[in-house]
Amino acid sequence: MSKKDNIVIIGAGLCGSLLALRLAQRGYKVSVYESRPDLRTTDISAGRSINLALSDRGFKALRLAGVEEKAREICIPMYGRLIHDKEGNTFASNYSGRENEYINSISRGDLNGILLTEAEKHENVTIHFNTKCTSVDIENTIAHFKSYTTEEDFSVDADVVFGTDGAGSVLRKSYYLEKKFLFSYSQNYLTHGYKELEIPADKVGNHQISKDHLHIWPRGQYMLIALPNLDGSFTVTLFLSYDEGEYNFNNLTSEEKITSFFENEFPDALALIPNIKDEFFNNPTGALGTVKCSPWMYQNKTMLMGDAAHAIVPFYGQGMNASFEDVTVFDAILDAHEGDWEKIFLVYQNARKEDTDAIADLAIDNYYEMRDHVANPLFKQKRKIEMDLESNFPTKYFSKYSMVTFNEEIPYARAMKKGRAQDKALLNLIADKEVTTSLDMTKEELKLVLRKVQEETNEILEEDKVAGLK
Repeated sequence: MSKKDNIVIIGAGLCGSLLALRLAQRGYKVSVYESRPDLRTTDISAGRSINLALSDRGFKALRLAGVEEKAREICIPMYGRLIHDKEGNTFASNYSGRENEYINSISRGDLNGILLTEAEKHENVTIHFNTKCTSVDIENTIAHFKSYTTEEDFSVDADVVFGTDGAGSVLRKSYYLEKKFLFSYSQNYLTHGYKELEIPADKVGNHQISKDHLHIWPRGQYMLIALPNLDGSFTVTLFLSYDEGEYNFNNLTSEEKITSFFENEFPDALALIPNIKDEFFNNPTGALGTVKCSPWMYQNKTMLMGDAAHAIVPFYGQGMNASFEDVTVFDAILDAHEGDWEKIFLVYQNARKEDTDAIADLAIDNYYEMRDHVANPLFKQKRKIEMDLESNFPTKYFSKYSMVTFNEEIPYARAMKKGRAQDKALLNLIADKEVTTSLDMTKEELKLVLRKVQEETNEILEEDKVAGLK
């Protein structure tokens, strides 16, 4: 490995732009190729671009690259979920029982723009927009491109190629089309898709509902969520089956049907969305899928990273954070093995694969939790106990959500394993009436609850170990 190596990064999205910035800071020569126009000068959104939830793992990566504070300037803190029922009643569910733990709503485009601008400040970075990668000769590390500006086809002979080109990765496609090695790949879609809508700001530019929460309208087979934007609006996302149930994307084909659906299921949200018909018909319906594949690397020449290696559904708010954490983990391995691409790639893949599989599975779990369980009385009891335990024993108890979202030093796989056992333990204890959500529990009584939960969790973990379960 030499810092004079010609490194090509395919894809200038969030992961690609952060990777380019970090490699440039380390002195590498980097060329980035992006099929879309420069989002800093051109509106490339279809409907409204999804805003994302930025949390501790993402901030750790941004801190590494020296752009954490710039990102925080465009964040809106969200301290918990605000659940809306059909009658318009709401109840809050905090994300953490500890102080100063919250997730942040942030514009995907604005954050991507910050990373691109910071990367371009380095003379050893060149970013080419409107340039689509058509294929990669992985044996010879030659990437083939088409310029949308000149209509010309051209090739780049690289020393190393990174594919950060998202769920539809061209590099990943080249892996299985070239058949140079055994490559395992799965892409599984939910039966539900999503459509983005908007709650605009009020007449003076303020948010019409609480900007301190992620809003959820859970309805069993479908749901609505809303995240705040800096301009006072909310990006609203409807998650709905394509063709199942009384209401689905395939049968909501008229203004009357759409209005009736929202009047029956989300009346308080409908009152805040003035252009429901136009937005519903004009904004695209997106798919929700999970990508898992192996290996991510080919010899010491190419590497998949971010969604290209492990795209997940958005329900844990960890897609961007997981991709940013890829860069953090990769950077640490560079520190240990700089000078040997093959060693770096192999160690990185072995260090990361189990964790990205885990967060993919957790994201699916959270989909059903948000859609079906957040309003369930048993689930509300569990969350109440967890918040009490975190508040009173902030260094001794961490919910599964907290381990995933606010503890960047805990790998996703470990958080999943312990978190699932802990959830099961709590639900068992509640069902057996061994713990309660009494409002007047003393700290000593809560300490007893903590001990019971820990003992039950350890028993479940031991049983899983004996059974050979991860």
